[in-house]
Amino acid sequence: MLRLSAVLTLCLTLLMLGMGPAMAAGGSDPTPAAKPVDPNFTEGKKAIDSKDWARAVPLFQQVVAKDDKNADAFNWLGYALRNQGDYPKAFAAYEKALGIDPRHKGAHEYIGEAYLKVNNLQKAEEHLKRLDSICTFGCAELTELKTKIAAYKAAKPS
Repeated sequence: MLRLSAVLTLCLTLLMLGMGPAMAAGGSDPTPAAKPVDPNFTEGKKAIDSKDWARAVPLFQQVVAKDDKNADAFNWLGYALRNQGDYPKAFAAYEKALGIDPRHKGAHEYIGEAYLKVNNLQKAEEHLKRLDSICTFGCAELTELKTKIAAYKAAKPS
């Protein structure tokens, strides 16, 4: 009985320290290795950083053609399309990103900003509310969209 108690105490102690059974047994962290980043994604991000929307769009289109579950790539594609003024395609890309990851903070921020560009304050505020529920303690995306909505309201006569 004493041995069982000692084993249980050891197991509880290890669990409380955040070590799972694999670690306690001498195993390694079961986290899978990260998959390599698509070079088109990297180049597309560089194009966005330099505001080269015409270059960014086809690069991110190539990324999503190969990986249709890449919410980040759809988000950046939407961002580049929005900055080119192609709102219908931008909205489609953001919606695809949010379909893959409904909690994607960047996509909520950017689609909210896109809705402001087409004068749809109600939809922008819907995404602000969604960010508010996702970002329990606040986040940059929430702050940025909140600021843009406030500026939009201040610029529009009532």
